[in-house]
Amino acid sequence: MAIFLQNAIFTDYILPFLLTFTLIFAILEKSKILGENKHQINAIIGFVLGAIVISFANVVDIIREMVIFMVLALIILFVFMIIYGFAAAKEKDLLELWMKRAIAIVAIIAVVIAILVITGYWDEALNFFKGDIGLNLIFGAIVIAAVAAVLFGAKGGESK
Repeated sequence: MAIFLQNAIFTDYILPFLLTFTLIFAILEKSKILGENKHQINAIIGFVLGAIVISFANVVDIIREMVIFMVLALIILFVFMIIYGFAAAKEKDLLELWMKRAIAIVAIIAVVIAILVITGYWDEALNFFKGDIGLNLIFGAIVIAAVAAVLFGAKGGESK
């Protein structure tokens, strides 16, 4: 199907060059460091820096790993925003603020659990929380939540 996308020439040279060139060109255009209407100079600098970047294999490896991390982080954020968007829609404000916050917390927990299950780290996470450190963290979170509920919950219930 799209075998050429897996070719080393494409992944090791073309894509890192295009990414570097585009980012450098966009930064120079937006910041106008070299002056107004210097599109050709900005393009030449972007081209040269892109060519320099692809000449170093370790830099290309770093770029490849960072792009993968960035895309995964953006996908995770997108999934969370979709889940939270169902609850926090402004068209019909049917839910109260505490319900929206509760749904946001549940959505965060669901996305984290989904990531752990998909990546295969779910068993390691369960083993961590079964140990002493995990139990202490859970107990600490419960104590902090209780103190926060007492401190911030009292403001709404007081009457003069």
